[in-house]
Order: sequence, then structure tokens, then C-alpha cells
Amino acid sequence: MANTQFIVNAHRFDPYKNFKFRIIWDGRAVAGVSKIGALKHTTEPVEHREGGDPSTVRKSPAKTTYDNITLERGVTHDLEFENWAKLIWNIEGDAAMSLKDFRKDLRIELLNEQGVVAKAYNVYRAWVTSYQALPELDANGNAVAIESMELVHEGWERDMGVAEPSES
Repeated sequence: MANTQFIVNAHRFDPYKNFKFRIIWDGRAVAGVSKIGALKHTTEPVEHREGGDPSTVRKSPAKTTYDNITLERGVTHDLEFENWAKLIWNIEGDAAMSLKDFRKDLRIELLNEQGVVAKAYNVYRAWVTSYQALPELDANGNAVAIESMELVHEGWERDMGVAEPSES
């Protein structure tokens, strides 16, 4: 039986893993990102019925919304998350907000086990709606300190120009 899940690598049976990825904004990969929330959209149904057929409810698509994306990484001295978050809210006041730069287009790349881009998605007009500089701190804990940010965006699409990589 032919494997139709992978065209270039017909020998491959296993799907891609979720632990090899990178996120890119401002033309460069962002260091240390350990978790990216799911890309998800939902289209609301609108119910209606025709007067001559009162027992049947029909449904048609209405507005589509995109879920926020959460990014997490271990706390370091890299300022990428903090600097982006400051473009929306800054202790210096509203005048320090950047109306020009607070939105960014992102690229999320899923890599195969060899580190080659297998799929890529472009996320449009994202901005920081929530930023956590430090987690709850616990002297009895045994975990990495994580900073996180939640991004609002106006949609995403798969980059169809990224072809299935040939695996040797």
C-alpha cells in the first residue's frame, strides 16, 4: 500500500515531532523559545431556517476568529520579548508607545528531525496583549524560570512554497 502522507519521502511513516521548531520576527530567529501555542481558527455558524421547512435548521459560515498564540522561553538577558511588549505599554507613558512598530509579521517553522524546515506558517499583524517577565518564584521549586507573552494577530496561513524536504 502506497504512503500518501509523504510524497517525497515515501519511506517515512512517522509524522513530524512537535519539539523542533523556530519562530522568526524582524528577519531573525528568536533565541530560546521553548513553547509556541497552537495555530487555531474557528468559524462561527449562523443558524437560519426557511419558513416552509420549520423542522430543519440550516447553518452557514459567519465570522472567523484566530486564537491568540502564547510563546514561552527561559528567562535570560535577551530583550526580544520585553522590547516588543514595551511597544504597547511603557512606564514612560503613552508617548513612548510605537504606533508604527507594535505589530509584527511572524514566521513559525516546523523542522524535521534533521533540522530542515518541513512546514512553515506566516502569522500576520501580531502584537503583544500580555507579557509575563517572571513566573511565580518558589524557593522550594525545581524548575526553570519562564517568561511568556501572548500575541493577538489577524490570521495565519501556511507557506505553500515550503516543500517536503528530501530525507536521506
